[in-house]
Amino acid sequence: MSFALEIETLIRARYPILYIVSSEESRLTSLIVGIAQKRQKKVFEWSFTTGIVAAGTSIQSQKSRSAATKDPLVALDQVVEQVEPAIFIFKDFHPFLAKCNKSANAAPIRKLKDVAVHLKNSYKTIILISPTQEIPEELEKEITVLNHPLPTRDELSVLLDRILEDVKQFKQVKIDLDDAGRERLLQAALGLTLGEAENVFAKIIVKDERLSGDDVNEVFAEKQQIIRKNGLLEYYATTESFAQVGGMAVLKDWLQKRALALSDHARAFGLPAPKGILLLGVQGCGKSLCAKAVSSMWQLPLLRFDMGRMFGSLVGSSEENVRKAISVAESVAPAILWVDEIDKAFAGSQGSGMTDGGTTARVFGTFLTWLSEKTAPVFVVATANDISQLPPELMRKGRLDEIFFVDLPSDLERADIFRIHIKRRGRDPEKFDIPALVSQSKDFSGAEVEEAVISALYDAFYANEELSTVHVLEALRQTVPLSKTMDEHISRLRAWAEGRARNASVPRDTKSAEPTRRMEL
Repeated sequence: MSFALEIETLIRARYPILYIVSSEESRLTSLIVGIAQKRQKKVFEWSFTTGIVAAGTSIQSQKSRSAATKDPLVALDQVVEQVEPAIFIFKDFHPFLAKCNKSANAAPIRKLKDVAVHLKNSYKTIILISPTQEIPEELEKEITVLNHPLPTRDELSVLLDRILEDVKQFKQVKIDLDDAGRERLLQAALGLTLGEAENVFAKIIVKDERLSGDDVNEVFAEKQQIIRKNGLLEYYATTESFAQVGGMAVLKDWLQKRALALSDHARAFGLPAPKGILLLGVQGCGKSLCAKAVSSMWQLPLLRFDMGRMFGSLVGSSEENVRKAISVAESVAPAILWVDEIDKAFAGSQGSGMTDGGTTARVFGTFLTWLSEKTAPVFVVATANDISQLPPELMRKGRLDEIFFVDLPSDLERADIFRIHIKRRGRDPEKFDIPALVSQSKDFSGAEVEEAVISALYDAFYANEELSTVHVLEALRQTVPLSKTMDEHISRLRAWAEGRARNASVPRDTKSAEPTRRMEL
């Protein structure tokens, strides 16, 4: 059932009070006016600044204002006195229902409850429009709550067509939108309100005097504002790509095949939206870098879920913060939600009742339920280093699509990593003895390889020499890799991953290049 049809059905069924959670008053009012015209009903609007006026009345029109009806009690009296069938839209009525000010709001709450009884035997309906939900216990049985969905791709497409038609008169504005570019722009705009989408399209045109499918970053910047206002999630502007990730061919291929899985074309084909992946493995082997690179590959905004921001001092506030963060992520979807070091975030959830009154367990439960039930196109990328800290509930199929084990890079992968980091520092990798560097860096992680190149740069700069293979070899000789200091931990990780997780680098039908050594570990 569409949202408009649901509202019409509830009005026809004489539901007395509808509470619609929405920030788009204009869009929602237009929808309600259309329903009222179809049902031959009048529409009135109320706000604390204008009182009750006919819908569509300009706020500059002094004659149509009623000073007395600015009082919510007087306004509700007028609802009762109205004889003809009508719909009354009350905007931002939630302060008069807030639980935190219950003594002051006792009269409006009681009055609204009395009016609800009257409306059940009339052809009148009250619709409360508010960006937040505030329902006192006294009205829970009288109010029906609806969430106004954000604009669909079709609605955004109509908006874009209107804007393009408007700018045709400006010859200096260049429109470069083929079908693929238009799809990218509309896909990026999903999650914005119509007002926000209109603002960002206009901003692109004014700023660049052009509009093309390559302007998705401007749309992401608009979504960044939504994230900043909330404060629970961190918008991560990333420039990393999989060209900067050495190895992990299996993981790259898996992600590449799902790059368009969040599009409408994929939905029409029958594909469900991918849920997410868990990257488990050795520290410093590129798990976090991969999370950032997914954002670039899929051209979607990257949101960092920091569990430290979720925990509040008040009872129940932590769970509410998680729900708010999830709601924000869904509001800007399609997006990538990066949960870094999820093992540390939910460590101790099993014994949470003995340590923090069960807060961590409840927060974890809220997050797990969302993973299982979510329908919004939010792709979760979770990373973890310690499998012993991971609750078993997280590993169940259905919550995430796949678990990938990220091992220490092989010889070929380290060769790629050396080339990447040497090139990033403005040097030609062909002038370095890559095989010698690979041989010297056995069992080094990607992060350790990068640090060796950086350390070699410092040494070369201090000696007033150009960076060479000799400098990098010396830096490698002075480095004690994590594989030696944490050999037992890495062995345990490998043993657990065998048969439980896909290797990010080695296909399932290909044997490991070092089967004997790994079996002994």
